[in-house]
Amino acid sequence: MSSPEFSHRKRPWFSGHSLLAFWIPGMILVGVIVLALLVIAIPVLRNPEYLASAAADPVVFQAFLVTFLAGFCAVGILALLGTPLAYALSRSESPYKGLVETLVDIPLVLPHTVAGLMVYLLFMSRGVLGAPLGELGLVFEDAFPGIVAAMVFVSIPYYVNAVREGFGRVPVQLENVARSLGASRIRMFLSVPLPLTTRHILYGALLAWGRAIGEFAAVIMIAYFPVVISTLIYYRFNTGGIAESQAIAFLLILLCLVLFFIFRFLTRRAGVYDDRS
Repeated sequence: MSSPEFSHRKRPWFSGHSLLAFWIPGMILVGVIVLALLVIAIPVLRNPEYLASAAADPVVFQAFLVTFLAGFCAVGILALLGTPLAYALSRSESPYKGLVETLVDIPLVLPHTVAGLMVYLLFMSRGVLGAPLGELGLVFEDAFPGIVAAMVFVSIPYYVNAVREGFGRVPVQLENVARSLGASRIRMFLSVPLPLTTRHILYGALLAWGRAIGEFAAVIMIAYFPVVISTLIYYRFNTGGIAESQAIAFLLILLCLVLFFIFRFLTRRAGVYDDRS
């Protein structure tokens, strides 16, 4: 066990100028992101008429509305279905756990076109899921549910993995105490691990939402209409040129930056288990 003096002597190695060696290579990546933002922002700000035109365009507004609403619907579905799965994976000792984790991660490694093909074959009018659901009146091809389905599919690993990590940080002993006091499994889940994993749930939701609204190939293969923002940007790039597509992209970046900043500010004190306390 280290003495207080030894711990105190170690601290300078991890503070102050010693972190510079870690910041320098890391800032190369940050610099690339900043440059990418600047090559979008500077031309748009130099030609504000394109920005004003995009902001006043009802088609752009409709695309933003469809995209963001579909993203929120996708996150809602993931929260409903993915949270129990994440908890089961964090607590399970089954030999099949690894197989389930691998299946959950598949959308991470698939090319977007492959993911889109899978979603299309599942939810098209003659698809395995699309046909029976179509008989119930739920249509996916060139329809809003198709956009949501594509967004859910590509976002599954982002949500499930983030929430699973949060549940894994909550000691099982706390759950055992609740069970010993007579709480059912469901009541214990709602009162102990779920509140302590709030931050990871919100972070997973943010990752999943960001991934969902940024999807293009999987969405366009099942539902070209109604148009989402990524489809509109691609269409305007081909028909109106770089300047027109840059203006819409700038609006998207600006909205996402504002939303992400507000989200992080509001959730920085959200519940999370800290084993140092």
